[in-house]
Amino acid sequence: MKLINMAMLAGSILFAAVIAGCGSSVPLNKEASTSAIRTAEDVGAPNVPTASLYLQLAKEELENAKGLAEKGDKEEAESMLTRSQADAELAIALSHGDTDKKEAIKALERVRQLRQDNQLPQETGTL
Repeated sequence: MKLINMAMLAGSILFAAVIAGCGSSVPLNKEASTSAIRTAEDVGAPNVPTASLYLQLAKEELENAKGLAEKGDKEEAESMLTRSQADAELAIALSHGDTDKKEAIKALERVRQLRQDNQLPQETGTL
């Protein structure tokens, strides 16, 4: 009788451990993705239409990765995190490109104004 009770107790503990193990979510390393998203926001991606699109996509992919991890699909979650990071980095690059273009246009306008002020011939090239 004692042996049966001990066997049932051991079986119950083993069953509880298996259930607890199945219920836990897969831990993910979201640092790279969240860091890239924060950087994109800091460099002004929300203000650049194309960059804003990729930033939003990166955020959605991060949320999808969290959901996949909760379901236990670690490989798919990691793939989604990689996509999220790549899209956030693309948003950063597009933001920098937009800033560079705006600075170049301002510089050309300053040059044109200086040429006009000094009565120099205008260049015909445009961006």
